[in-house]
Amino acid sequence: MPLKLTCCLPFSRALKLMRASVLLFLISFCPGEQAKTPIPAKPIANFTDVAEKAGLTMQNIFGGVETKKYIIETTGTGVAIFDYDNDGWPDIFLVNGTRLEGLPSGQAPSNHLYRNNQDGTFTDVTVKAGLTATGWGQGVCVGDYDNDGWEDLYVTYYGKNRLYHNEGGVFTEVAEKAGVVGSGKAWGSGCAFVDYDRDGKLDLMVANYVDFDLATAPAPGQRANCVWKGVPVMCGPRGLPGAKNILYHNKGDGTFEDVTAKAHIDRTDGHYSLSVSTLDFDEDGWPDIYVACDSTPSILYRNNHDGTFTDVAVTAGAAFNEDGREQAGMGTTVADFNGDGHLDIFKTNFSDDTSTLYRNNGDGTFTDATSTAGLGLYTQYLGWGTMFFDFDNDGWPDLILANGHVYPEVDSQHLGSTFKEPRILYHNNGDSTFTDISASAGSGIMTAASSRGLAVGDLWNDGRMSAVISNMNSAPSLLVNQIRTPNHWIAIRTVGTKSNRDGIGARILVRAGSRTLVDEVRSGSSYISNSDMRVHFGLGAATKIEWVEIRWPSGLVERFAGLPVDAIYTVKEGSGAALPADKKKP
Repeated sequence: MPLKLTCCLPFSRALKLMRASVLLFLISFCPGEQAKTPIPAKPIANFTDVAEKAGLTMQNIFGGVETKKYIIETTGTGVAIFDYDNDGWPDIFLVNGTRLEGLPSGQAPSNHLYRNNQDGTFTDVTVKAGLTATGWGQGVCVGDYDNDGWEDLYVTYYGKNRLYHNEGGVFTEVAEKAGVVGSGKAWGSGCAFVDYDRDGKLDLMVANYVDFDLATAPAPGQRANCVWKGVPVMCGPRGLPGAKNILYHNKGDGTFEDVTAKAHIDRTDGHYSLSVSTLDFDEDGWPDIYVACDSTPSILYRNNHDGTFTDVAVTAGAAFNEDGREQAGMGTTVADFNGDGHLDIFKTNFSDDTSTLYRNNGDGTFTDATSTAGLGLYTQYLGWGTMFFDFDNDGWPDLILANGHVYPEVDSQHLGSTFKEPRILYHNNGDSTFTDISASAGSGIMTAASSRGLAVGDLWNDGRMSAVISNMNSAPSLLVNQIRTPNHWIAIRTVGTKSNRDGIGARILVRAGSRTLVDEVRSGSSYISNSDMRVHFGLGAATKIEWVEIRWPSGLVERFAGLPVDAIYTVKEGSGAALPADKKKP
């Protein structure tokens, strides 16, 4: 169990930085270490931002541009990649915000839905789809909560949350009727649909950030917690009351029941919760829930199989960093980064700290592997959205991070960071380490922005994984890798019958050559965003798949042998068949 240090914070930070410096020295000067972290002989990534060309032109409006008076102006919004019209092509949903002073009548910004035209471009269908609501939008998650075959949207807000029921490509807002609107005064952040009791119906986990009231919020510099590096800045979250997370149980009749107390979710209190990622970390067949928390320990809700959860983050080694210190967690992502068959967790944090990689030990515990993996060298960036994704399809999940500061004052006061920050792309070396290839990964990575939400997906149905990023007070980014890899891949779309129709929670294993790859179908994750739920696996040079195994939430296990590579397959639970999707491309 990690030891939480309650004093000497500067020393622990200095110790971590010293370890990072030693690691950097070894990588730079020791031939043995250099061999472990090879830099590719030629660029393997050239990500360019094609958002404008593709038609993603909406402006994200979120608080002040030059100054941020209150914390509500800093958190930004999420992104969802999902197929809203069931045409087999992923579409893009972008959450929007507002300004403190409001906007003129008829000019308030709305969320935006873009339909994939299947030719590399998108069309704004927001009005036609019925998604023109306005307000302090925050996060989004996707799930077919009524099992009718159409993906629904849940959008969190500072205020009332919204549940959009998909009625054949047109959405109806039903949060009040369904019982998931929240208190109307809460500050919803991350969310995820998850069938926690495995009854075939998707439940809903909602993280809440701060118990915040504009009428009583302190002004910059008013309190000790409203000063950063000697400069008056917006206040929070420290010094503000934490908010309680909420778990809703799906009753199967279009409504949900708040089971927060019944499920023991409320027993972890006093946290500033942001992102939600689901994973079966202890491999007992039941979905668990990981929550990144700002300025407080992370939460790991272990599923007790009886409708209740226990927060085991401290005993499991996933609450603090290796120094025993709580961090300011923002985004989270899950994958088996080292190929040992166990799902690991990566978390982005505030500036003056590193991100954190928790390696799953396979026994219900985690070890902080940040430094040994080569991920402990950056401290100036403030990380938000992040996802594991195998952009070069070599069979090893890589990492992309979106960054951006919360204090505009960092530019004028020269506080060691910048408000707009570049993205980071780490290439997985296949030996439990990563190499930062950002400098050679294209203008889309190196361009600075104040970014927040991030989602990844195969937008072109050709095995190329792209990223959509929400940028504060700017247009979104659509990052596409212009370098085509010769490596092979496979993707799986699950359709549950006894399990929930999305197959959320299904564990998928792929055997190719000498390796067994593993991942799960999940809603939510990253920073308050939702990526393409078709599970993508890079296969490297392998031209043959021995088998694909799906362990459904219902308990059914199905195995499919001899599937051709470079294809997307739809697998319907219990059908005994894996059907390839339409192969046409843009």
